[in-house]
Amino acid sequence: MTRALKASPEPTWRGEPSPAPPDLDKPIQARILIVDDDERNAFAAIQALEELGHDLVVARSGEEALKRLLTEEFAVILLDLHMPGMDGYETAQFIRARKRTSRTPIVFLTAIFRDEAHVFQAYSAGAVDVVFKPVDPFILKSKVQVLVDLYLKTEEVKRQSAYQQWLLDEHARVKAEKDQAERALRVTEARQEAILKTLPIVIHSRSIEPPFAPQFVSEAVEDITGFPASRFVKEAGFGTSRIHPDDVDMVVERVAAAAETGQYSVEFRWLCADGQYRVLQDQGVVAPSEDGQAREIFGVILDATDRKQLEEQLTQARKMEAVGQLTGGVAHDFNNLLTVVLGNVDMLGRKAEDEARRQRRIEAIRLATERGRDLTRQLLAFSRRQHLSPVSLDVNALIRDFSPLIRQAVGEAVTLDLRLGEEALCAHVDPTQLETALLNLAVNARDAMPSGGVLTLATEREPGPRGERVLIDVSDTGVGMSPEIRERVFEPFFTTKEVGKGSGLGLSQVYGFVRQSDGEVRVESTPGAGTRFQLRLPASDAPVEVVRAEAPPPEAQGGSERVLLVEDDPTVLALTLDMLTGLGYQATTATNAAEALEVLRSEAPIDLLFSDVVMPGGRSGLELAREARAMRPGLPVLLTSGFMGEGAVLETAEFPLLDKPYETAVLAAKLRKVLDRPARRRRRGADRLKASEALPAAE
Repeated sequence: MTRALKASPEPTWRGEPSPAPPDLDKPIQARILIVDDDERNAFAAIQALEELGHDLVVARSGEEALKRLLTEEFAVILLDLHMPGMDGYETAQFIRARKRTSRTPIVFLTAIFRDEAHVFQAYSAGAVDVVFKPVDPFILKSKVQVLVDLYLKTEEVKRQSAYQQWLLDEHARVKAEKDQAERALRVTEARQEAILKTLPIVIHSRSIEPPFAPQFVSEAVEDITGFPASRFVKEAGFGTSRIHPDDVDMVVERVAAAAETGQYSVEFRWLCADGQYRVLQDQGVVAPSEDGQAREIFGVILDATDRKQLEEQLTQARKMEAVGQLTGGVAHDFNNLLTVVLGNVDMLGRKAEDEARRQRRIEAIRLATERGRDLTRQLLAFSRRQHLSPVSLDVNALIRDFSPLIRQAVGEAVTLDLRLGEEALCAHVDPTQLETALLNLAVNARDAMPSGGVLTLATEREPGPRGERVLIDVSDTGVGMSPEIRERVFEPFFTTKEVGKGSGLGLSQVYGFVRQSDGEVRVESTPGAGTRFQLRLPASDAPVEVVRAEAPPPEAQGGSERVLLVEDDPTVLALTLDMLTGLGYQATTATNAAEALEVLRSEAPIDLLFSDVVMPGGRSGLELAREARAMRPGLPVLLTSGFMGEGAVLETAEFPLLDKPYETAVLAAKLRKVLDRPARRRRRGADRLKASEALPAAE
């Protein structure tokens, strides 16, 4: 018993499953071995013992009994003394000689050996009792029951002892596993602490509620900020107090929103111990509590100062590269144009030529200047500073009406496939710029399909985070583009075409027009698999406006109205004055807004204000127009500009705008449109009615 309860050496259960404990509730079953060569005697013994409810096993000889004892265990052995071959004495000797069965109780059964000498020999052979045949069932059952009960109690003690040993072993195993886990935890904690000290990031946890008090901050924070981690934990508002004042609201808003979104990311400037601001990037997630409510934020802080500086340097380098490419392209194209202009002007001034040659030179100058004007407009389109005249139009109807020109541009080798819905797709865009964009995309698609192919134009309405959009899909089956080329297709003057076959401004115009129209443009292309451009324009719910092309009149139509001309460039002022007087108008000039206001404050009659937008003196033409309207309500205004700068493009929508450069016919048409509009006629009628009311009544 003592040996059974002795604790075994500390086992190593690493990775091994825990053994199952002994089942104390399982009943212990006793087995009785009956060894007798006579079937009748064996049967009689079975009849006497079967009431006990134990397993009864019969062996017909000593040899068979020994074979069973090699693998089976019995509570009692009933052994006949007189058997042929190996008798009971010899069988008992072998049973007692084997360690496993040496203590198994043996009851001898005999009908012959009844004298004291044989009984003594039986007990000497290891018997615990001797029963004489014929067997009395009651006596045999009683003797066997006592021995079985002793066996059962012994087995129960063994089982209890095994259970106690299992408890000791389990306790030792759990203790060993606990010790092992604690050692692993200490190693892990030491490793994590070492990693946290070497990492250039700050690990932190904080409260989910304002002021988001830190609960833990890693020691790496001192290397970044110059302040120990304890300072942040002990003073709840310390971290927030040193955020740049311009960034505080943004940080609080982002972190507070994490309670709903489950995460946040914010970049801000933080005042370090050395008095310098560093850019910190803070990212975190919200850890839910057991009841599902957010309770704590876990996050990391990185010093993004160097990265921010590198990004700014890279951005500046890219700007300079883009400026270099842009200025180089502009210089190349404009020098070519100026060569044509200066060369022909020089030839006109140096020698007299016949009228036909003189007209050819004038026409060459005109074509060069028109190309320069178009080049300037393309550049303004790319920079999103062009003047747009958006209207609410049906994109499907515009494409259908414009498709004949697209078919003519792409040629017979390219098939134009229109996939347009029957319903109207209304967008608020400039129709002329949209047609130019489609034409530029079509020409690029044609050049990408030298052997012919299919150009597909498809439209659809699609939802988006910023409202519904009208999608215009332009795809071709051409040669496609590599990723390097695809990333640069919208850069001005970037082209893969041969010299003289492309200016590199077509796709720049598309990009600038779409972005200025509050849309977006995307490109997908794979070498050998064609290219797809997707233009997404803001949808409109306004009624569709009828767009009619304004054809210039065959002859310039002038007038006799009085025009206040405001222009700071003396050359442009003189030229425009000649145009106005040549058209029959009476012109008063001013070189800035202050001079123009003096004229307007006087009694001088003025029928229209024609002013440049960009002027020196602190007031723009736009501001002048507003002040003029305040002084003289209903005064017609026409503005003009070659470039207005960012912001003024949209503001000029309240006044008509004439783009520079302009020709006499275009100026004349624009002036008549402004002067003859219905509001102007109504104002003249009201003036006449007011004048008539002032006359004395007839008698």
